[in-house]
Amino acid sequence: QVQLVESGGGLVQAGGSLRLSCAASGSIFSINTMGWYRQAPGKQRELVATITSGASTNYADSVKGRFTISRDNAKNTVYLQMNSLKPEDTAVYFCNLLVLGRVYWGQGTQVTVSS
Repeated sequence: QVQLVESGGGLVQAGGSLRLSCAASGSIFSINTMGWYRQAPGKQRELVATITSGASTNYADSVKGRFTISRDNAKNTVYLQMNSLKPEDTAVYFCNLLVLGRVYWGQGTQVTVSS
């Protein structure tokens, strides 16, 4: 059983920063992709960023240059450093793990950016 536990969300003013963390536990194969998605009210869930176990990254255009994804393979943990936050970044952020063709999701953490 794989579990993903997110932390680090909260309320921040525009221009501020937050760091999200997601720790994976359970039967996790070492070769995998971890990432972050977000869902704003009334909108579909969208990709924010992903990172492979080999540290290859992919970002949504809307966050390039502001967000940085990283991971600690020894801890099975992925991080999302979010800088220069904007009100449109307000959403529930979900951690995602893709391993051996299966997808797992965390419970989500709320990020609210006030103007």
